[in-house]
Amino acid sequence: MESACLIELYQTHAGVVFQCNRNNCYVLEFGGEQTRFRVSDFFSFKKKVDQIDLDAMIADPSPGADYVVLMPCRSQRCFLLSIEDVLDLRELLDGAKFAIELNAILRARLV
Repeated sequence: MESACLIELYQTHAGVVFQCNRNNCYVLEFGGEQTRFRVSDFFSFKKKVDQIDLDAMIADPSPGADYVVLMPCRSQRCFLLSIEDVLDLRELLDGAKFAIELNAILRARLV
């Protein structure tokens, strides 16, 4: 995807979320890869990440219980997330959602 059309919304040590007005989508850069989301799919993915039960992951002693697999809607990407990855991804998506909402409020006030 052309970086010229990407506007950075939010960045942490773990990744960055961009907005692409040309294609009306969000681009998540996490784990060294970029994943493109339609607007509704981005918020759906954030909801899935927020619903991950970290307490259950921590409490379960079985092998592999401290990892979760997420496959975003309409994407070829599969996320294999550790507990730390889930926390990092939540922080990144929360910040991006805040930036999106703040931009919408500012746009509405300026119109």
